[in-house]
Amino acid sequence: MAKLYAIYQQPADPSAFDRYYFGTHVPLAKKIPGLLGYEVTRGDVMGMGGKHAVYLVATLEFASTQAIAAAMASPEGQATAADLANFASAGVDVMIAETAHV
Repeated sequence: MAKLYAIYQQPADPSAFDRYYFGTHVPLAKKIPGLLGYEVTRGDVMGMGGKHAVYLVATLEFASTQAIAAAMASPEGQATAADLANFASAGVDVMIAETAHV
């Protein structure tokens, strides 16, 4: 199993971010081929010292890192990546990793 993590920083307007993210970006991302699961954090992301600078973490699940590479190279993956510029102005970090239950 492998996961793609999209870690979004605090937006200037959280309500506008949420409207766009859930109304436009999520439906777009759900069309990515090979996507097995999609989950997001809800509410404040907390660190050990309190509220974190991160606003939302999206975790997309795929069969392997090769499946992620193929998915992101697809037209749907390219459209989803290009869409980040439309709403993630505070910044987003994207990370990919093989995962295992231990």
